[in-house]
This record gives sequence, structure tokens and C-alpha cells, in this order.
Amino acid sequence: MTIQNRIDSIFPTWDEIPAQHRIPATVELREYLIDGELRRLDGASQEVFSPVCVKTARGLERHRIGSFPLMTETEALAVLDAAVAAYDNGRGAWPTMAVSERIRHVQLFAARMKERRLDVVRLLMWEIGKALKDAEKEFDRTVAYINDTVDALKDLDRTSSRFIIAEGIIGQIRRAPLGVTLCMGPYNYPLNETLTTLIPALIMGNTTVLKPPRHGVLLFSPLLEAFRDAFPPGVVNTLFGMGRTVVPPLMRSGKVDVLAFIGSSKAANALQKEHPKPHRLRLVLGLEAKNPAIVLPDADLDLAVAECLAGSLSFNGQRCTALKILFVHASIATDFIARFSAALTRLGTGMPWEPGITITPLPDEEKPGYLTGLIDDARQFGAEVGNEAGGAINGSFFHPALLFPVNERMRLWREEQFGPVVPVVPFTDIETPIRYIEESNYGQQVSIFGRDAQQLARLIDPLVNQVSRVNLNSQCQRGPDVFPFTGRKDSAVGTLSVSDALRAFSIRAIVAAKELDLNRQIIGDITREHRSNFLSTDFIL
Repeated sequence: MTIQNRIDSIFPTWDEIPAQHRIPATVELREYLIDGELRRLDGASQEVFSPVCVKTARGLERHRIGSFPLMTETEALAVLDAAVAAYDNGRGAWPTMAVSERIRHVQLFAARMKERRLDVVRLLMWEIGKALKDAEKEFDRTVAYINDTVDALKDLDRTSSRFIIAEGIIGQIRRAPLGVTLCMGPYNYPLNETLTTLIPALIMGNTTVLKPPRHGVLLFSPLLEAFRDAFPPGVVNTLFGMGRTVVPPLMRSGKVDVLAFIGSSKAANALQKEHPKPHRLRLVLGLEAKNPAIVLPDADLDLAVAECLAGSLSFNGQRCTALKILFVHASIATDFIARFSAALTRLGTGMPWEPGITITPLPDEEKPGYLTGLIDDARQFGAEVGNEAGGAINGSFFHPALLFPVNERMRLWREEQFGPVVPVVPFTDIETPIRYIEESNYGQQVSIFGRDAQQLARLIDPLVNQVSRVNLNSQCQRGPDVFPFTGRKDSAVGTLSVSDALRAFSIRAIVAAKELDLNRQIIGDITREHRSNFLSTDFIL
């Protein structure tokens, strides 16, 4: 069977889908969480169709998997007010709660979340087309992140439990919450990257509004009761609907203290401008990237091809950390293209539940057309598709396309494709990729492939001043989660990792007193009698 034949027959009939991987019933989400209550909303709703198409007598059809409510501005502001009331200008039960108690609530949520693993994983497959193994990995990694966050906070709190005496002043420095946090995640990692902002925001004492991405709403449905039961009223509230309708009013209210957003810089800039006091708005942003790979003439080609293939095309290339442009030295470019194309032919393509699958249908209905436009533009300026059936489309499925040679006249040179199109640029002078990185609007990561330690060292020193992570002979990636995850230029604001996120969603605060007998007595009484949750020497094990 040719690749084109496989593409033409890639979608199943309903009967061909294994029973254990089918959606048992449509998910008609009608409830949202506000002030500790699951409140029903019977107004307008948005139907959700899977990227997985099913063969029917009428032809290919995207399978309908459910719907979610389209909240209005009035309802959105009520959700925000619930978070504002729970924070109560820092006087609420949650922001003043002992760290050990907040940890207990988060651990309860993690335990309840694990009970719904199968439901969430299945919805990750059907709602955004994520392969089964990757959906399971996203869920398990998120649970591990929660546990690691708890451990990191314990370490931070133990360090903060001591008093500092300097220049006649007694002080205790701890971290305090910032206020009401709006958490908005991306559709490519709707569970993980939403909760990797939500959980540290919560555990540091902030109250929250959770707005799922456009693709990836229904998978939060199994978790609503866990949120309700694990946290006090108003600490977690959910917001469903069209972002352009429900989010700007929240920002215009001036009641959002922290915007945790993962998406485009254009959208982040627009939201920030809506806030009446933008200087008071704390930003935690993960934005676009156009991460390049630089393949030097002495690179191990087998290793470079394997890493660039995974880096470019894991989950259809729909990752901010994906390798989105490959600079390959001209002396090895022909060999690299041949090997990459051969490896691409062996890449697993199919339905999310099938074993060994990397390339799956795309959730964004407009993406195949957009990617086709990029390919047509590149061809106009001299590029060719270097793999069989590259760019072929069947419904929501887009077969990966390898394009060579790519140059600065093409849209692919500057646009983040966020999909399975791999542009390759030949170079003879190392200044070509270096200048590209310097002139780019983005500065997240770079991958360098080579063997010469001296040459690699010469590249590392300037590149760490342009991007936030240099990967040697390996693809760009976020993990491990203990590593800082951030970017320069338009790629990020703030740093996320297990420990960095705790700092991103809090501020250092100090209780200080002159070293007088009276003050020693007062501090001793407060700490001995456990009168304060902040001024405390309690040691969390």
C-alpha cells in the first residue's frame, strides 16, 4: 500500500473503532464551577466535534463528542467576583491558610483527579487528537508535577521557617500570594499546561479562574467535582465560552491580579492592554517560539535525524518547543534530507488509539488550509517537498511535509507553523543561523548537533544570550519540570518550573521588628502558641 493509499483510507467506520476507545456517550457539559457550587447553565452552547472523522454513508464526518456552555459577559464577571470574594483583599480563608493546609487540599485534588484518569485520557484523544501514549503521559506527568510542586513548597517553607537577625532587626521572610489569578492554557497541552499554572497559583494562596482552551474544554468535565470537593468555595472557578467574549471584560474590571496565559503574544498583548492598571498586573506568559536546529557538518547524522524528526513532528509539531526550522550544513544537506525523508516514511500515522502513532488528525479545522498555504508559498520561492505525499490532506488529517531549500523570502522563514511542516535551510556560513536567531522575534530554545567541543563551546556562549535553553545533540523540550522553562523576546514572560512557578505566583513578604525584649517576647508568644500562619516556625515534613 502506498503512502497516499494509507492517507485515503486512514479514517475508520464506527464499527472499526475498538470498543474500549470509543466515547461511551456524548459529553453535554452544562455545569460550571462558581463559589463552590456546580451551577447549571441552559443558555447557548458550543458543539464539539472531534478531529477524528468517521466514515459514514454520507462520507467522512467529524464525530460529535459533546458541547459546552457559552457564557455571557454577565456570567463571566460573576465567576470573577466569586474569586475576588474568596480572596477578600488577602483576608480570605485561603490566602491566610497555613501552608500545610493548602498542601492538604491540593493533595486531595490530585487523589480525586487520578480517579478520572481514563475519562480524561479518552477525551484528550477524541477532543484534540492526541495519541493514546501521549495522552496518558500528559495525565501522568501532570499528577507528578502536582506532587513535585508540593515537595518544592515544603522545601521552600522549611527554608523560610527560620528568623533572620541583622543590624538589630529580627525578620522572617516568607512568600505571600498575589491575588486573583486568571489561568488560560493552550489546546496542545490543555491539561498539563493549564494545571502547571493553576496548581502553583493555588498552592501559594491565590484564588483562581480557570478558562480552558477552545479545543480542550470537555476534558475538564470529569474534574469539576474534584475541584469543587477539594477546595474551599470560590478558590477555583471555571469559565467556559468564547475567549473574545468572556475574557476582555474580566481584564477591564481591573480585578485580575495575575494573568497566566499560554498562547500567542498578540492575544497576550491585547489582554494586557485591557487592564486599567497594567503596571499592577503580574504576567506569567508562555508564548510563540520558532526554535531552530543547527546541524553542523561533523554531526552524527543518525542521531541528528532522529532528534530532529521527533522534535519537529511529535504531536504533529503542535508544541511551542517543537523544532520549527532546521539549518543543515550544505555539505551534508542532501544526505540529511534523504535520511529524514526515509525516517518520515516510517513514522506512524493514524488514529490516536492505534499503537506507535505520532501523526494524528488536527483539531483546528483551518490548520490544513493554512499549512497548504505555507507550502504553496515556499514552492513559489524555490522549495520542493522532499517526501512522498508530503502535504496530502484527507479531511482533518494532514500528512507531514519536508520542505527544502527554504530561504528568507518564504513565510516559513518567519511564521510559526505549529503543525507538521518541516522547513530545512542549507547553510555554509555559521553566521547564517546565528543571525537568524539574533534577528528573530522569538528566543525560547535552540538545538545544536555536532561533535567538536571547541566549536560547540563557541556557539553556546553567544546563544545563551539569545535563547533560554541550548540543547546539545537533542531536541528542544520543556522537561524535566525541575528545569526552568522560559524564553526571551516575544516567547515568554516569567519562568515556569516546579520551584520557579511558586515564585512566579507569589511575592516575598517580611515581618520585621527591632531586636527589643518586648518584640522577642511577642514573637516568641506568637510562634509558641501558633497564633499566626505566616509568622511561624512550624516545620513541614
